[in-house]
Amino acid sequence: MDLRSAGMDDLPQIKAVYEKIIAAMDDAGIHIWDEIYPCEFFRDDIKNDHLFILTEGKEIVAAFALCDTTPGADHAKWEDEQAEALYIDRFGVNADYSRQGIGSLALAGAIALAREKGATYLRLFVVDVNEPAINFYLKNGFTQIDGIYDERIDDDLVLHKFGFEMRMSRRDGHSLSENNKHLI
Repeated sequence: MDLRSAGMDDLPQIKAVYEKIIAAMDDAGIHIWDEIYPCEFFRDDIKNDHLFILTEGKEIVAAFALCDTTPGADHAKWEDEQAEALYIDRFGVNADYSRQGIGSLALAGAIALAREKGATYLRLFVVDVNEPAINFYLKNGFTQIDGIYDERIDDDLVLHKFGFEMRMSRRDGHSLSENNKHLI
């Protein structure tokens, strides 16, 4: 599997993958994503070189944005608020590949990228009703921090988000190659 930056030519497949993810989340009773979020953010993520995809051959099996900032970051009680941090946004695993360890592989890639970019912390937010995601991040070494970010979508919808973070260690001096970041 390869981890690489997404390009504009990947956008149709990324949107198709996320449409399936959204349908699977809806089937599970987790109604937090729709045709607007996250899909309408991918174009800017690509333009800003924030979107990464994990591929198996030509198929996208996972994707995530790795950003310098995220809404709500100032509402959380991070361990070290002054430390260099990167934020995972829009993390998703192709529904056709669920329960195969792909999420952990993609997360390992995000961690490696964060280290390579010099981050001290990797952080993210998860909506309180998304228990599978909460359990996934805890299982993969993230710590839930104090504070809740209430993101107002409209008058009838407020998403309550928990913050999670992982302190980056500099275990080895290895970096990932620029074009094809081989994970395995």
